[in-house]
Formats: sequence, C-alpha cells, structure tokens
Amino acid sequence: MTAVGGLFFPQREALGFDPREVTPGVRAKISHAAAEARSFERASIVLKHVGNLKISNDTVQRVMGEVGTELAERRDADPKTADALAKRPEEPPKMAIVECDGGRIRAREPGHGRGVTLSGEKGWRETKNACLINALGQTFTEDPQPEPPECFFDPKHVAKIAQTEALSVASPQAAQALASSDEIEDLAQPSADWRPKRKVRTVLASMECSRQFGKQMFREAKRRRFFDAAIKAFLGDGLPWNWSIWREHFRNFTAILDFIHPLSYLYLAAKTVHAGQADDVWSQYVAWMRGCWQGEVGQVIEELRLHQIKLGQPPADAPDSDPRQIVATTINYLNNNRERMNYPEYRKAGLPVTTAWMESLVKEMNYRVKGTEMFWNDPAGAEAILQIRAAALSDDDRLDRHLLQRPGSPFAKQPKPPKLKSQTCKP
Repeated sequence: MTAVGGLFFPQREALGFDPREVTPGVRAKISHAAAEARSFERASIVLKHVGNLKISNDTVQRVMGEVGTELAERRDADPKTADALAKRPEEPPKMAIVECDGGRIRAREPGHGRGVTLSGEKGWRETKNACLINALGQTFTEDPQPEPPECFFDPKHVAKIAQTEALSVASPQAAQALASSDEIEDLAQPSADWRPKRKVRTVLASMECSRQFGKQMFREAKRRRFFDAAIKAFLGDGLPWNWSIWREHFRNFTAILDFIHPLSYLYLAAKTVHAGQADDVWSQYVAWMRGCWQGEVGQVIEELRLHQIKLGQPPADAPDSDPRQIVATTINYLNNNRERMNYPEYRKAGLPVTTAWMESLVKEMNYRVKGTEMFWNDPAGAEAILQIRAAALSDDDRLDRHLLQRPGSPFAKQPKPPKLKSQTCKP
C-alpha cells in the first residue's frame, strides 16, 4: 500500500492502516527494533541505518504503546478463544515448569515530562515476572547429585548471596542489581547432567498486583496445556505472594523453594552463633547447607533451636540485627518452607532446584526496561513495554504472530466489504 497525493486508500482505517502512514510491515520492524534496543532513540537509529527507515522517536514510542496495549488485551483473553496470546499445542508438555519473581522498574506521572515525579524511592515500582517452560528431563532411582555444587562452597559467592538478601530489606533495587551480576548467575547453576533442558519458554510480565498476575499465569498455563503435563513443578523464593499464586492456581504442581534463597539465612545464622570464629562460621554454614541439600531440613531446624535456647527468644521490639532475631527469623523461614525443600526427591524426578531460568529472564527483561535513564509512564507506558519485551523473549514467536494477525496485515482475516444497495435513478 502506498500513499497517493499524500492520502491513503479510503479503506485504510477499516483495514488497520495507521492514519499517520505506518504500514503493517513498518510497524513490525518498529516493534522488533524497540523490543531489543535500549531506548526508543536507539531503535530509531537502528531503523534508519539497518532498515533504511526514517522513523522518529515519538512514532516508535506511539507504536509501542499501541502494540503493547494490544498484547495485554490478548494476554488477558479467555484461554479457550482464538484471541488468547498463548498458542495451544497439539500435545501437552512432558514436563511443565513455572517460575515467578518480582522485579523493579522506574515510573513517572504521565503528562509531567521527563524525570521522576512519582513519590517514594525515586519512582521505583514493583513488577511481576514469570516464565513457563516446556522442558525435557529424565528420572532417576537415586539422587543424581547428592553433594552440593562447588559454587555453594565458594566463600566469596556465598557472601555475595548473603549480602544480596540483606540489601533486599533496605534497598530492593540495589539488591537486584547485585543479584543479577554475571558472577552470581554463572556460579549458581549446577553443572550436573540431571538438570532438565528447556524446550519452549514463554514469558509474562506486568505491573498488576500478585492476585491479577496469578490469573495471567493461570491463563497462560491453561492455554499451553501445562495442567495436562505428566510432571509439573512451581518454583519461587520465600516471598508470600509466590506461594499465594501456587495455592490458588497451581496446587497440583510440585512446589519447590529455590535452593539459593535459604543459603543467605543459613550463612547469617552461622555468623551469628559463632561470632568472631571464622573457621567455625564456615564449618557450620557448610554443615547446614549440605543438610538442606540432602533433605535433612528438620535436623538443621533442631540445631538452630538449640542455639535459640542459648541466646534466648527475641523481644517483640528486637531489631533485625539482634542475634536472637536473626536465629528466630532463620528458624521461621525454614519452618515455613520445609515442605518445599525436599531437594533429593526433586532431583530424582529430574526437576530443577534453583530458579536459574527465572534469574536469567529477569536479567533479560532488565536490559530493556531498567536503567538509570529509563522512566516509563505509570502505569500504561510501563505495562506496554513489559508486554513488548515479554513477547519478544518468548520462544513461540508470539510477537510476530500478533503482528501478522492485526488488521491490515496481508495474513490477517480482513473485514468483509460493506454491501452496496442497488438504487434506481429517478428523473
């Protein structure tokens, strides 16, 4: 379709052509460039030098808002309808893995220009992220890796995990920046062959509350036939909203606590009960860490309770740094999650025991949506870019499929032309 005399074909709007002369092909190029480039300005530069298209920053931003809103609408569609974003497979997955975690994004009030105008912690808002993975794995009669990976015996690595956990209370964005470092991600992944292999990953991200996000996850899983899988698992950290989603929507999935998260509690507790004795601290941490890895969580809790008796119970107003409170918090954390810490059985079933897939995804999301100069209109602009990035990171080509199915695409079902009524000419 080309413009003639500055005007488009009269039926351009019925066919989905933008009145500002953005054709479906150009829209697709804009969508992919903006999904991968670090900013709308960089996307505009890529389009100019690679695609030979002169597209302004404002046009890129406008198109992203439109496409992102459309993706959100299809994300929330009834999973039984053709409008749903997820593609229903002919066969259910053999192994279905669901992981979720929180993230951070900076937002501003719409219509107030550039800069931070939201109140509280420089405009930081929480996001929700999830990956749903069709995986391939194998089962074992014995634990395929009874000893923990070497990375969990690395003092520098363990100290960084503990530091990340401590920061998460006072400064969530600083903790997330530390946790997403290459060192943690590379070391945190065990190298044994028993780990399942990713086949197809789809991604969800949203500014919605955990209750609404849980519904999004349920619709995605239902459309992809995850509930029909032979082996199903749901992984998360210790945040309550993770397990609220599991209880409401994924109760028949095996619940697994990411093994990395208890390590910080165990390390801090070991430092507390053996204060000033470096060798004893490390020996105690290793013993407790190995105990949890081998499924002996109950024994670890009993040992911590003995230390609690020696230290005494923390008073109601005890600060988090109080040794009595540190041990009590560790005991409560392990108690609340012990049913999700049967790691030898998970490994025998070929299931993952860390959220390495989720941590990797958060890093991929952050590349596009999080940075010192990135501020998104709250909430529409932030929601739109999250949808664009999530669709681009999904393995089922959902961004391309959506763009092809939009009105105006030569592959989309076109609206029927209006019926013309015959008229008799009167003298």
